Amino acid sequence: MRSRALASTGEVLRRFSVFVILLIICLIFAISSPEFLSVSNLLNVALQTSIIAIVAFGMTFVMLTAGIDLSVGSVMAFSGALAAGLAVRQGLGTGVGILVALLAGIVWGTINGLLIVKGGMPPFVATLAMMAVARGMTLVYTQGRPIAGIGEDFVFWGTGRILGIPVPVILLGMLALIASVVLRHTRFGLHVYATGGSEEITRLAGVSPNAIKMAVYIISGLTAALGGVLLAARLWSAQPNAAVGWELDAIAAPVLGGTSLFGGVGGIAGSLVGAFIIGVMSNGLNLLGVPSYYQQVIKGVVFILAVMLDLFTKRRR
Repeated sequence: MRSRALASTGEVLRRFSVFVILLIICLIFAISSPEFLSVSNLLNVALQTSIIAIVAFGMTFVMLTAGIDLSVGSVMAFSGALAAGLAVRQGLGTGVGILVALLAGIVWGTINGLLIVKGGMPPFVATLAMMAVARGMTLVYTQGRPIAGIGEDFVFWGTGRILGIPVPVILLGMLALIASVVLRHTRFGLHVYATGGSEEITRLAGVSPNAIKMAVYIISGLTAALGGVLLAARLWSAQPNAAVGWELDAIAAPVLGGTSLFGGVGGIAGSLVGAFIIGVMSNGLNLLGVPSYYQQVIKGVVFILAVMLDLFTKRRR
């Protein structure tokens, strides 16, 4: 009984420690820079964080099955370029451009899933290869040049506000709610956790782990495509080199939030907080005038510490 109580207490502490870490980081930057707690800066933090958090939600689904998706940054760039290109160059309009870009994200996710499920490739290798393919396709489509001249109806999705709240932040809230409900209150969500916990037991229960894996990579491709569209809209142009390195942030956010690299443990709330830890750190370091190359070092160290904590937690389990 006592050991069970201690285990329960440890689980509660593990879940809430990430919130405490975020609060401590916010407190440090609030003391260091008076601008940090200004309304405009807090909204800026939310806007900056919203896009990577949306991509991290899709990554969370993948990681819960003990997978990984290294292609998300390249898929973001391709989808943003495709949406902008169709809207500006082909004159098909914002709605068509965004819809086709989201469908492209589904296609990229499907290819990843097929390489892993049918091709038998390790997720790391399959998605690393697709990262190169998607980036190359982006460069081919854009001819290595930015796509500018995006209309205001397109830009609205990245910079517009509704009742004073940035549109990407509103989308973030909606997707966080939907993803949480799917993971915690549907059979599909239960099967995602089960697949990450034990594929063999999941198979014996009559559920196809391969079908679940296909689904989570499609979800990851879709959220990456949405993130790419929002990023292009926010930047007022589609850059062929957009979102380079974003796959690290998309992986780090769930890990910081308690999602295990080994599958079966984690959730959307933790990934959201993990994304805000990354966003707050970047914003706070910018306010303090820390050069971007030092920030990359700090991010890398934080990610290493998070992975080490995950390994330590796994050994204790």
